[in-house]
Amino acid sequence: MDKILQVIAGVNDKVNGVVWGVPALALLIGTGLLISLLTGFFQFRKFGYVWSHTIGGIFKKKELRESKDKKAISQFQSLCTALSATIGTGNVVGVAYAITMGGPGAGVWMWLAAILGMMTHYAENVLGIYYRRRNKAGEWSGGAMYYLKDGVGRGVGPVLAVLFSLFAILASFGIGNMGQFASIAESISTVAQTADPNTVSLVVGIVVILLTGLVILGGIKRIATTNEKLVPFMAIFYIIGSVIILVVNCRQIGPAFASIFRGAFNFKAAAGGVGGAVIANAMTWGFKRGVFSNEAGLGSSVMAHSASNVKEPVEQGLWGIFEVFADTIIVCTCTALVVLTSGVVNLETGESFSGVTKLALATEAFSKTFGSFGGIFIAIAVSLFAFSTILGWSFYGVKAWEYVFGTKSTVIYKILFLAMILVGATVDTSLAIDLSDTFNGLMAIPNLIGVVCLSGLVVKITKNYTRRKIKKTAPDEKPMLSYSEDIQKEIEARAD
Repeated sequence: MDKILQVIAGVNDKVNGVVWGVPALALLIGTGLLISLLTGFFQFRKFGYVWSHTIGGIFKKKELRESKDKKAISQFQSLCTALSATIGTGNVVGVAYAITMGGPGAGVWMWLAAILGMMTHYAENVLGIYYRRRNKAGEWSGGAMYYLKDGVGRGVGPVLAVLFSLFAILASFGIGNMGQFASIAESISTVAQTADPNTVSLVVGIVVILLTGLVILGGIKRIATTNEKLVPFMAIFYIIGSVIILVVNCRQIGPAFASIFRGAFNFKAAAGGVGGAVIANAMTWGFKRGVFSNEAGLGSSVMAHSASNVKEPVEQGLWGIFEVFADTIIVCTCTALVVLTSGVVNLETGESFSGVTKLALATEAFSKTFGSFGGIFIAIAVSLFAFSTILGWSFYGVKAWEYVFGTKSTVIYKILFLAMILVGATVDTSLAIDLSDTFNGLMAIPNLIGVVCLSGLVVKITKNYTRRKIKKTAPDEKPMLSYSEDIQKEIEARAD
């Protein structure tokens, strides 16, 4: 049995190297660049509009916070549900690891991945809303599987849609479940040093199962309501903690930024090689962290955005832009600056002075200022991030399962999802997590095919909205709200 597992692990490593290799990352980044060029870098030109019609408008526009449609969630709730999955342990552990592996310069490429990823995610959300439809329970269902099936079509689209859904289901059990639980257990075990790790893992597993079950068995409404409260709290909690450290280490902020830009373009700055290989290393790790963190291009969080009460596809696309901005530009940058200003790494190479990395390095960085509370702070932050990711991915898995097996059978998925947490609490799941990491990356391939094939439609919908709502040069032009005339009429007839 051990030999079989070793063979599976070996094959998975090779597949993973391709799925998350340079060509795949280039495809992810290239898609973002394509949409940016086709829309005239909409994320820059209209960022003020994006802000005022998303997070900047939630206290001014009631419809952004509340949904009159009892079968839909609000736009803000859809954002929180999406962010619950994207703001995860990777924002802490992953960023610290990227700095040690790719040097401080990885930060620049992480930002670039986010800037271009904003438009990839914008396009995904526009297509998600445009091709969504009601399921048998009357709820909105949307995602890459639907715009692959009905948008790309021509035989290959439906096949890609099923593949995407299967990859999403498998990924949800590992990256969105056992992998997140492992981070919770590790962070709590680190604080409770005297306790038996296996006992801690089992106890934490039971608690997580109970809490997760109470939420996900209540459906999207309960998931959205929970995330609406949890996500803003956990994000603000982490940002405030990071800002306190940056205020204490304010004299090191300048050198930290200098090391980031020097490391991105200077041959001597990044770790892992010499000459052009050094810059390539920083680029690879920066791009990986950006993509892993905000998931732009994977097509996952589109499923949450598609459940909102929004009428206009472009308006949900705006929330996609903000989601990537909040996840990577704000939260990931907080982690990077804390690590670089706390004196725990070499600012030239990113190498950890103590030799630790990942969670241990993040804990060390926060402990430099907070003392023993640093470990508790990280344990709380990581636990909140991981738990919210479990909730977010449970919804993605449900929608993917629904597409393949039907609405009535989703209870089976929910039971399996909860059982996987128990598995993660009792056995070594490293191989399962590695496999799901590969499935997570495989989701991107059919999704990006759909986004690229339908990029012209995204531009058409964007221009239609711009003429009617932003420039107001054609206010009477027929809006492009859905691929289906019946759904278009339903939306048009709905009162604002």
